[in-house]
Amino acid sequence: MQIDEQDGTSGGKYRAELAGHFGEMTYSRASPQLIIIDHTQVDDALRGKGVGQALAEHAVGAARTGGWKIIPLCPFFKAQVERHPEWQDVIKS
Repeated sequence: MQIDEQDGTSGGKYRAELAGHFGEMTYSRASPQLIIIDHTQVDDALRGKGVGQALAEHAVGAARTGGWKIIPLCPFFKAQVERHPEWQDVIKS
């Protein structure tokens, strides 16, 4: 699954495509070292196929590579953080 990034000065999104259907995770940039993940949306046709999980893992990897922290406001991402204690290094509490 390919995940593309669209990043702007005030925010952006991670977007995945699978079989012509899409999922995306949006974020706002609070500072150069802090993003707020605020929404995850996955087409109904992709539910249960791990697209949301892949987007969450991509966001965590991007934070580690970029050296920033994440504030998890999105309920889906927040639930993923609770399931993955190994992500705590990039989560701003």
